[in-house]
Amino acid sequence: MIQIQSSSVCGKGRSSWRPLFFPLLFVCVAAQARTTRVTLLHFSDYHSHALPFYSEGREAQGGVAKAIGYLRGEKRRGALVFSGGDMVNKGSPAWSDKYRCAEWPWFNGIVDAMAFGNHDPDYGIREMQPCLDAIRYPVLSANTNGFLPSRLFVVNGIRVGVFAVAGSDFKALVKEPMLHFDDPVPAARDAVRDLREKQHADVVVMIGHEHLDDDFALARSVPGIDLIFGTHSHLKRGLMRIDGTPTWFISPFQYLTYISRVVLTFEDHKLVGVTGRLVPVDAHMPKDASIAQRVVTMEHDLERDPQYAPLFTTIGTLHAPLPVEAFAKKSVEIMRHAVHADVALSTASSFRQALPRGRVTLEALRAAMPYDNEIVVYSLRGDAVQKLLAYGDSRKGSDSFAIVVGPEIIDPAGTYRVATTDFLARTAPRYRDFFEGLTAETPGLRVRDEVRKWIARSRL
Repeated sequence: MIQIQSSSVCGKGRSSWRPLFFPLLFVCVAAQARTTRVTLLHFSDYHSHALPFYSEGREAQGGVAKAIGYLRGEKRRGALVFSGGDMVNKGSPAWSDKYRCAEWPWFNGIVDAMAFGNHDPDYGIREMQPCLDAIRYPVLSANTNGFLPSRLFVVNGIRVGVFAVAGSDFKALVKEPMLHFDDPVPAARDAVRDLREKQHADVVVMIGHEHLDDDFALARSVPGIDLIFGTHSHLKRGLMRIDGTPTWFISPFQYLTYISRVVLTFEDHKLVGVTGRLVPVDAHMPKDASIAQRVVTMEHDLERDPQYAPLFTTIGTLHAPLPVEAFAKKSVEIMRHAVHADVALSTASSFRQALPRGRVTLEALRAAMPYDNEIVVYSLRGDAVQKLLAYGDSRKGSDSFAIVVGPEIIDPAGTYRVATTDFLARTAPRYRDFFEGLTAETPGLRVRDEVRKWIARSRL
């Protein structure tokens, strides 16, 4: 038998031997694997932060005009773009209260799908419905009534399956009675099975909306998820593989400070490579000019509106920036002194932004601590306090990490006045178990107001 092989052809890709028309003559024909790349972009927890803001020690971070400028350009180059939800936030910033979901339709033609977030119905389902009517991209949530569980997209022949779930805490967080939330794990399992087996997805992506721990648990419980875009926890995480799974994870922080960019590489229809990074939305990113002008006009109108103008008056001055960690610690210390407690604690998620150097407005303070939590006080035995603080310390690296002020040594047999927030004591998963059945003292004080008083009388 004579075999003729061309090293320039058969030396690449996969090869096979096929008989041609000549007897005893076989020619190697290379069966080339087709390499295809698909780019995915994702942002989450925008919370109506239309204007650039101070973050991570830098001015002019974020801003919806810059983000849309970047996303629109990437969309033209074939990227798929996803939102992880929480596009509004009742109570802060004032932009959200005045303009509600004005920006949602700005993403028409850019965003391909959005996850339903716990803040999206903050103003009620009736106000949310016109927001849904104004957008052309679907809102997904596999375990929430009234929403699609998933959507399939085809890019360069690659079938990209996308789904979302509402986190296990939505039942406590969302006060809209018309919405019902099932267990996210079986809902995710059904969504993945449908995308894989019925819609023949080549890759399956989860775009939100649950906490970091739940995301990791989901990857371990539900086979077939290739990539999870982190949301809800407001955490900044570069691309990583979730331990014990083949699932990749990346999380873009909050407020459009970053955009997650992931490139998937396929040979034929098999996923063979995942690369990714966080793209900063900063001064280097060109603005969409029309959106930028619209934002300037709307912000001017907001600050002149008599209903909101008091929020933009100066309440104090900082001679140095106050980073998030230092601001959180000081706020918990203020809580403790305000109610003469022995110990005070709050979840880290109650503190969202740093305060920059210079004048501080009430709007800036509300951005730094957007939730108007009440101070509540409980009497606890020392051993119960130890268990509570140990649990809080175990949450390091997550948004439910406890910020604590109090004595270094707790006597297990002693009794302690413990000040905390109504959110931690009554809503925060696991924390509330420590206070269940106990009677709270309610002095009628709110954390943000006590911090405002401190800023007003301080010369920092």
